[in-house]
Amino acid sequence: MPSVLFVCLGNICRSPAAEAVLRELAPDWVTDSCGTAGYHVGEPPYGPMQQAARGRGIEMSDLRARQFSRADFDHFDLICCMDDENLANVERLRPAGNTTPVRLFADGPVPDPYYTRDFDGCLDIVQTAAQALVTRGT
Repeated sequence: MPSVLFVCLGNICRSPAAEAVLRELAPDWVTDSCGTAGYHVGEPPYGPMQQAARGRGIEMSDLRARQFSRADFDHFDLICCMDDENLANVERLRPAGNTTPVRLFADGPVPDPYYTRDFDGCLDIVQTAAQALVTRGT
């Protein structure tokens, strides 16, 4: 079964939404999410994001923020980042010789709804990208 890690900045909006959506679409896959920054470690997803997700039947209240670590390269088949900045930050931590694929999750950056306030728009992108991931098989 594939294992996928989703990465954003604080791990309270985009990446936990992606994790929650993917676990609904592919319950047998191993999923996790994290942030490149440690601002919210231990906190649940942002309330407005949880509310928007619940409106689509997606539960994410059990998730807790954590920070990305070098060890994540060894634990996942694929690392999906929400934007170019987070992708670059993840790549800077890549251990020498590691070949775990790291790529953008969607066709372009997933705008951060913490700042844009467009939680539904973010979920639209996340759901489309998650479906494409399942269809491809990673």
